[in-house]
Amino acid sequence: MTYKSQLSQRQTEKAIELIKDFFSKNLAASLRLRRVTAPVIVQAGLGINDDLNGIEKPVSFSAKSLNGQQIEIVQSLAKWKRLTLHTLNIEEGTGIYTDMNALRPDEITDATHSIYVDQWDWEKRLLPEQRNPEFLRDTVRKIYQEIRKTEYMLSEEFQGIKPILSEDIMFFHSEDLALLYPTLTTKQREKEICKKYGAVFIEGIGYPLVDGKPHDGRAPDYDDWSTLRADGKRGLNGDIMVWNPVLQDAYELSSMGIRVNPSVMITQLEMLDCNQRKELWFHQQLIKGVFPDSIGGGIGQSRLCMLLLRKAHIGEVQTSVWSKDTIDECTSKGINLF
Repeated sequence: MTYKSQLSQRQTEKAIELIKDFFSKNLAASLRLRRVTAPVIVQAGLGINDDLNGIEKPVSFSAKSLNGQQIEIVQSLAKWKRLTLHTLNIEEGTGIYTDMNALRPDEITDATHSIYVDQWDWEKRLLPEQRNPEFLRDTVRKIYQEIRKTEYMLSEEFQGIKPILSEDIMFFHSEDLALLYPTLTTKQREKEICKKYGAVFIEGIGYPLVDGKPHDGRAPDYDDWSTLRADGKRGLNGDIMVWNPVLQDAYELSSMGIRVNPSVMITQLEMLDCNQRKELWFHQQLIKGVFPDSIGGGIGQSRLCMLLLRKAHIGEVQTSVWSKDTIDECTSKGINLF
């Protein structure tokens, strides 16, 4: 069956503008966030940039005007945001959000992954007693409802867009999925649970499951994926995922979590054999207790636009670089890449 977009390219551009304006303002109001300007580049060697799963290398270059100092293009702002909460002296219960533009040169590109990444990156200061699954889930619900509001707004603006998102989001720990679907891969588990419930938050991503492998990889120095909870499970983080009817697959919209405190970070660094990071400036500051407790995450801008506009490829809502094979395949399927 040949794919046909619900919107023309002109309508798509207008819809992208509407989504980015509407969602960011409502997210900020719901979570009590204020906008701050995000960096595209950061100084190398401080531990501020994000290496994602722990192995992805950022784009780097030497700056002539800075005596050859190494500079990196950001891959995400997970650690920069926590530093910014401290430097701006953000009050407890409030936070910041940014329009992040990043490059991930090691990304394996496909219909939902691009070398170019745009996100609403957000971070909120919390009290130590809010380091629990209930507070995490309450935040997830608020984010999900803003996504649903945005979908409804679009349905009022464009005849071809009808609301499809489920009313509520369900919560499952990665251990739950392993018990429910023991013979399936983690990606297959995500597909089955999203198809059944429509919208789910998968908790505890990063800590080894019964088979000794995590549901998915996570860096050791921002999300808390190892804390032992009252229910006997591990982790205060997770992914917001929904069923994508165009792709007929599970679809990640956001990775988020309560952030590591000093003791948790040390534990996770040791678990992943990354003890050398303790010598980096950012990690030393965190170990000293300089940074406030926080919760944060990233919500993909192109990802959200792609879902809400019923697009089949992320290249229909952002401009990036694609292989000739990808371009040819998309053309044959009626997918018009920007």
